Amino acid sequence: MAKMALAQLEQHEQFKGDVRWDLVQRVIGSKPFQNSARLRDFLLYVTSCALRETPDEATEQHIGIHVFHRRPGFNSTEDSIVRSQARLLRIKLATYFDSPEGVAEPMVIRIPKGHYLPVFTDNQLDGDAEPALRPEPEVAAVAPHARVSAGVHDEESLLAAMPSQAHQPILADDAAAVILPQRRKWLLWAIGLIGLFAVAAASFLLGKRMAAPIAPDRAVEHLWHPFLIGAEPLVIYSNASFIGDSRTGMRYAEPDGTGSTGSGPLIDTYTGIGELSAVREITRLFDSTSARFVLKRSRLVTWDEAKLHNLIFIGSIAENASLQVLPHADDFVLTAEPGQAGFINRHPKAGEPSRYMRPERPPARDYAVIALRPGADNDLRTFVFSGLTTLGTEAAVEFATSRPGAEQLLAAATSNQQVHPFEALLEVDISGGVPIHSRIVTMRVH
Repeated sequence: MAKMALAQLEQHEQFKGDVRWDLVQRVIGSKPFQNSARLRDFLLYVTSCALRETPDEATEQHIGIHVFHRRPGFNSTEDSIVRSQARLLRIKLATYFDSPEGVAEPMVIRIPKGHYLPVFTDNQLDGDAEPALRPEPEVAAVAPHARVSAGVHDEESLLAAMPSQAHQPILADDAAAVILPQRRKWLLWAIGLIGLFAVAAASFLLGKRMAAPIAPDRAVEHLWHPFLIGAEPLVIYSNASFIGDSRTGMRYAEPDGTGSTGSGPLIDTYTGIGELSAVREITRLFDSTSARFVLKRSRLVTWDEAKLHNLIFIGSIAENASLQVLPHADDFVLTAEPGQAGFINRHPKAGEPSRYMRPERPPARDYAVIALRPGADNDLRTFVFSGLTTLGTEAAVEFATSRPGAEQLLAAATSNQQVHPFEALLEVDISGGVPIHSRIVTMRVH
């Protein structure tokens, strides 16, 4: 029924002639959306809500029901389909409007974080857009330098052609009127040549800019320096073991490989959306310094390999099997109780609580640990980003890859120009399933 409704919506007389609706039709018919039927439906639905000025229908509940066929009253806290697909939709939109086809659009569509209503802005006024004279060189999707399994991106090119000049009829019989068409012809050719040279020059400059990613902030590069030089570090993301499937419901597997009820095949190919976003942030950092890393899910790591590399762990220790066997003495230890979870402060300072806890519901706050530790060898380092939830992990990586976050960590952990091992406990504010603000609540330097 939802598909039928969306098909009817696409033909809705109410939106015919609306330039915003026409733009959306071009977007969903573009290459980035060719194999994304659900994302097309998603964009059509929220656009209709925006054009009808019914923002109350663009909530997570309504989108889950009308676009993703969830039952009314589904638990959006446990089922993150809308939030995860919204992230993909934002990526697809950015891909389209960064393409030659999207560059020429008069407007840009954005879906700001925090809600799902699209915002339409003038292409020349949009903060991410280029100036009005925008070259259209051959453009390829930017592929990260990191050694990450990915498909090959398609490349698109544009061919610039000079418009043909039609002959102008001579309407007057005086000499000036006879000469005017010739002058106009040469004038148009001159303007065309100037424009062609301008586009070529702008294409060259834009190509240089695209080939050279923006360098990271000095504080960020200093904090991450051991991982950006030498041998490629291993980036190890959590992938917990589950029993069941999407039809019967998935549940955590017990250590012996069974579920809480019954048994079944072990599933260890899932990770969280926060871990995905964290890998993206690390990829951008490494890409900006032309460094590389090797991405591995936790259960595929071998310690013969790990002991020879710097290591970056992403994800909760409860779901990262490799991190569980790593020898360490934590100052902040994960704990969970009925209805709440948090970290135990093993060595509280004066005035500090012995535990940092937050309720399971509603998910408005999270805690996460950022730990820089020695590696298996004296010359190696280990970075750990571990949240109570996937959103806490995402916030921890975002904090450490941002200039303000890196500066705070360095200020506390640096002496004699050396960054010492440390553990920092973050408190993270969450709104709409997105980490909004993070702050250090306490820190230990070793």
